[in-house]
Amino acid sequence: MRRIPARLSVLGAALLVCAPLPLAAPAANAAAPSAQAPLTVEEQRLARQAPQEILRLSGFDSAAPDFARALRAARSYGEAERLTARHGQRLWQRAVDRVQGRGPAGGELSRDDDRPLYWARLGMSAELRQWQPGFPVDEARRGALLNRLERGSRGQDSVDLPAGRHLKRIVVTGFDPFQLDADARRSNPSGAAALALDGVTIRTADGPARVETALFPVRWTDFAEGTVERTLLPHFRPGPRRVDLFTTISQGRVGRFDVERTNGAWRGGYPDNANVSRTGTVPVPPGIPTVDPQPQWTTTTLPYKKIVEAGTGDFPVYDNTAVTEIPAGATGPVNRPDGPTPGSTARAGGGGDYLSNEIAYRATLLRDAVRLDVPGGHLHTPVLQFGAGNTDPATGKVTDPDFVRNRLAITAQVRAVITTAAGVKG
Repeated sequence: MRRIPARLSVLGAALLVCAPLPLAAPAANAAAPSAQAPLTVEEQRLARQAPQEILRLSGFDSAAPDFARALRAARSYGEAERLTARHGQRLWQRAVDRVQGRGPAGGELSRDDDRPLYWARLGMSAELRQWQPGFPVDEARRGALLNRLERGSRGQDSVDLPAGRHLKRIVVTGFDPFQLDADARRSNPSGAAALALDGVTIRTADGPARVETALFPVRWTDFAEGTVERTLLPHFRPGPRRVDLFTTISQGRVGRFDVERTNGAWRGGYPDNANVSRTGTVPVPPGIPTVDPQPQWTTTTLPYKKIVEAGTGDFPVYDNTAVTEIPAGATGPVNRPDGPTPGSTARAGGGGDYLSNEIAYRATLLRDAVRLDVPGGHLHTPVLQFGAGNTDPATGKVTDPDFVRNRLAITAQVRAVITTAAGVKG
């Protein structure tokens, strides 16, 4: 996602849209919370009114208590491991089914909403973090369970591309809501689009294509530890299920889509969802295929001209070529509207210097490292906006008709962009 400038954060409860939900009260027989296991910054936000309401209005307020009961019944680490994997994957599938109209809505919150998944996951991770089993579980093993919950509930370990020569294979990724201290109601349209597209077969000008999706956290540390590469690499390697197109997606600018032409190897330091800041060259995890020496820039291979010209929806789509660089031999940053110059050092890609630029850089660097010759790159969506009169995070509602209409329109246009990109013959 693109970092939103401070001036938009101030105006900007109106501009972004997601809400958190509080933890359910522990059951009477629940183990006492461990003093050694404080909740994370993200988990602490669950106590706010907006997240509580989002969970209640979607029926996802049952996910964490159900998981806690299952954990209390576990009699071994292996059993805890199995039930954590099962509950994580079940939460992901429940969110996908809700967005795609399968099964009960669980409440009056619109089905297209990505936020119930985000807050329910945090409720479950909080339960796991403070779980007191009747058998030894050290910090490393608890961390492994938390990682399993993360991967399962984000769809990262259930990407299942079909084999066959008559069906294209597409991977799409989205992000969690972010900037939640400013407005806990915020949503991320990239996450909503990912839930709407998971497992869907689309009809393109070049035949049918199967879409599989996953979500990523807005956290610097997870990226440095390889969550992106670990998820994508199995589908980038040669074989009958190798991906034919990939698109990382995040929320970007107001009122427009951008196909980001160039991605930079620089972390700009803006705080993430854990309120952590990181500045420096994008770190490549050990053991991950990469390009040596590490390049300052990577480039999209999405068919940006076709996408821009296609008329995919109400929002304009731009081929964004701008970057910020330190030119070769210079010491200060320079904005370049037409892309980087030879030998320059990256300070921001077209998508900025936050985690949306980083996921684009990582995915395309991995593409180049394994010599994957397919269309791939990053798409920024418009900022998701609340309706007029519902912009104050302190008094505003967690949803409104304009908010839902905007998100549905963005999701529909994401699908049209991907359909266009997949329909271009190689």
